[in-house]
Amino acid sequence: MEWRDTGILLSLRKHGENSAIVEAFTPEHGRHAGVVRGASSRKLGPVLQPGAQLDLQWRARLEDHLGSYTVELQRSRAAQAMGSRLALAGLNAVVALLGFCLPEREPHLPLYQRSEALLDLLGQDELWPLAYLRWEMSLLEELGYGLDLSSCAVTGAIQGLVHVSPKSGRAVSAKGAGEWADRLLPLPPVLRGEGAAEDADIIEALRVTGFFLESKLAPAIGTRPVPEARARLIDRLEQGLS
Repeated sequence: MEWRDTGILLSLRKHGENSAIVEAFTPEHGRHAGVVRGASSRKLGPVLQPGAQLDLQWRARLEDHLGSYTVELQRSRAAQAMGSRLALAGLNAVVALLGFCLPEREPHLPLYQRSEALLDLLGQDELWPLAYLRWEMSLLEELGYGLDLSSCAVTGAIQGLVHVSPKSGRAVSAKGAGEWADRLLPLPPVLRGEGAAEDADIIEALRVTGFFLESKLAPAIGTRPVPEARARLIDRLEQGLS
C-alpha cells in the first residue's frame, strides 16, 4: 500500500532509538499516523515541528498497518508561532484539538482547508482571535455538533436572539426563554457574525463553543478531557485584555 498527500503535522512521539510516530492531518486521508525513520537527525529534527506543512509519502504492506512516512518540508510555521505568545498558544490549541477530535483515517476536507488557512494566519494577532473562533465553530459543525443560530428554537423568531440552548445548540430569543433563561447559555453577537468582534466578545463566544466541546464532543469521543492547550489559549486571550 502506498499514497502521497500533503498534511499538517499534529504530533510526534519517540519510537525506538532514532524514529518517531508522526500524526498528520491530511486532506485525503484524515488524521493518519506513520513511523518516520531518523526523526531525531539534524536533517529531520527541525522539520518535524507541530504545525509544519509536509509532503508525505506513506507505505505499508497492508492498509491497516501503521506504516512508515517519508517526509519533506513544504512550509514551516515555527517562526510565525514563536513570534508571539498568542501565536504559539494558538498553534498548540489547534493541533491539540485536531489530534483529540478527529477519528483516525477519516477525511474531513472542509475542516482541513479551514485549518490550513487558520494556521497560515499565525503571527497576525489582530486577526487570529476571530479566525480561531470561526474555526472552532466549523470544527463542531464538521463533527456533528454545530450550532444553529438562525432562528429561535421556541418561537421561530429571527430577531432578539440572546441565548443558546445547552441541549440542542439552537438560538433562543428572550421571549422564547421565559422562566428558563437562567438555564441557557448567552449568545454573543459575534457568534452570529454581528457586532464589533472585540476580544472580550470573542472570549465570551469561546466559552459557549467550549461548553459544547466539553459536554457534547468530548463524551462522544470517550473519557479524555478537552486538551489543556485550549484553556491556555483562552488564558492568553484574557491576559491580553488586562
